[in-house]
Amino acid sequence: MPGISGLALYLPPYRVKLEDWCQWNDQPWDKIRKVVGHSFRMRGPEQSVYTLAANAVWRLIQSYDIDPREIGYLALGTESSSDNSAGAVIVKGMLDDALATHGKPAMSRECEVPEFKHACLGGVYAMKGALRYLATDGEARKAIVVCSDIAEYERGSTGEPTQGAGAVAILLEAEPKLLHIDLSRSGSASDYRMVDFRKPFARFRGQAQRADGQMQDLPVFNGRYSTSCYVDATRAAMNAMLARQGGGRRADYFHAVDAVFMHRPYHRMPSAGWAMAYLFALADGDADNHAELAEYAAAAGVDFDALVAEIAGVSPNMRERVAAGASGDDAFPLAGDLMRYLRKTELWANLVAGKLSLGSDTMRDLGNLYTAALPAWLAAGFSEAYENTLSLGGQQWLALGYGSGDAAEALPMRVAEGWEKAAARINFKSALGQPLNLDADQYAALHDGHPADVEPAPASDEFVVDSIGNTDRSDFRDVGIEYYRYVPAAEANSAVSTHDSARTAIG
Repeated sequence: MPGISGLALYLPPYRVKLEDWCQWNDQPWDKIRKVVGHSFRMRGPEQSVYTLAANAVWRLIQSYDIDPREIGYLALGTESSSDNSAGAVIVKGMLDDALATHGKPAMSRECEVPEFKHACLGGVYAMKGALRYLATDGEARKAIVVCSDIAEYERGSTGEPTQGAGAVAILLEAEPKLLHIDLSRSGSASDYRMVDFRKPFARFRGQAQRADGQMQDLPVFNGRYSTSCYVDATRAAMNAMLARQGGGRRADYFHAVDAVFMHRPYHRMPSAGWAMAYLFALADGDADNHAELAEYAAAAGVDFDALVAEIAGVSPNMRERVAAGASGDDAFPLAGDLMRYLRKTELWANLVAGKLSLGSDTMRDLGNLYTAALPAWLAAGFSEAYENTLSLGGQQWLALGYGSGDAAEALPMRVAEGWEKAAARINFKSALGQPLNLDADQYAALHDGHPADVEPAPASDEFVVDSIGNTDRSDFRDVGIEYYRYVPAAEANSAVSTHDSARTAIG
C-alpha cells in the first residue's frame, strides 16, 4: 500500500506575532490566542508561491537523499497560482538549476508535472493522484507533492489574523516509511456552495500596481457561512469513508482512531469540526447513540428533539440558504450551543483535544497555510512524537482535508513500523528558524506591496524571484513572467547586497 515517506517545510522568515497585531488593532489577545494562534508568516519581497514550493521540495530532496532521476511525478497543490498556464513545471525548472549548481543530475524529462486546484484541498487531490500513480504506471518510481500557498486577507477584515504563507513537500513511495494510505477505504464529498470562499478574477479590476510586482490575492468570503460549509462537508466525507469500511456504529470510530489531523484555517476550527462530526454521528446512530446525545443535550440545556431535527439525516441545502438571505446565519445553532458546553467536559478532553493533540500546539505558530496546513500538521505531529520517543507504529490515523466551494476528503492512514528514521529527517524546527518579527509599519508595507520599506532577509540555499518580465515587443514578450535565481549557501554572507539588487529589478 503506497503512502508517505518524507516531509519537508519552507516558511518565509517574515513573522507577525499576533500579540503585537492585537496591540496595533486594539483586539483581545486572549481571545485571538485561544481561537486563532500565536503568529503567522508573510511572503517576502522576493518570494512567490513558486519559490516557496521549490524551496520546500529542495529541502525534501536534500533531507531524504532523493535521486532526482527517480522522481516520476511532481505535483503542485495550490490556490495561489499567479500563472494560469504553467505550474509544477516552474518548480521543476528551479530544482534543476539548484541540482546543476551542486553537480547533481537533473530530474527526469519523463516526470509528470500537474497542478491541482480546489481551494485548500488541492494538495490532498494531488496526493491522491500521486498514490494512484505509484499504484499503477509509476510503481517503481517516487512521487513528490508540494503544497504551497499565500493566505492574504484585507487589513481590517475578520480574516486578517488568519493569514499565512509557506509550503510543505511530501515524498510518496510504494513502500512508505511514515504513513500507509488506504484509498480503497477513503471518503470523498463535494457540493457547490457558491459564496463561502472564492477568488474570482474580478477582484483584480483596478488593482494598483505593487512595487513587488505581485497581485494581491484577497479572497471573497462569508465567514459564518463558510464555517457551516466546513462542518457539513467534513461530516459528508466521514460518512462516505465509514460506509466503505462497513460494520459497527459510525460513532464508535471516533473513539477507536488514534490521532486526527485536519485542515486548519485557524487553531480552533479543527476541534469544532471534529466535535460536530461526532454529534452528527450520534444523531444518525442507534438508540444508544441517541441516549448519549440526549444526555449531553439535557446537561447543556438544549432541546433534544430540536437538536436531532437540526443535525440528523440529510444535510441542509446551503445554496437555498444563500437564496433565502440566510448565508450569514449558523446552519447548526443548537449543535453549536451543545459543542460549546462540551468543551468543558471529559468527553472533549478525550475525544477531541486528545485525538487532535499531536503537533497541534506547534501549529499555532504557522498561521493559515491553505493547502499546506494539513501536511504541515502531519509534519508537526511526527516531529513531536519523535522528540518525545512516542510509540506510534501501527497506529490508525485520519487525515481530513477540506476545500471551500466545497469539497472534503477523509483518508484513513496507518503509521509505518520504523517510522522514526524518516521522522528524524523532517525539518520542522529548522523551518521555524529565527524569524524576523515585523512591526506595524513593516507589516503594513509588506501586506500592501511596498517591500522597499522592509529589509530583505539574506537568502541561503534557496530560490528567489530575481526579476519580473515587462517586455512587450512583436518579436518577444515576457510580461509578468517571473525569473528565478538559486542562491547557494556559500553566498549567504553577501546575500544582503544580492537581495538589494534583485529587489531593484523587481520594483
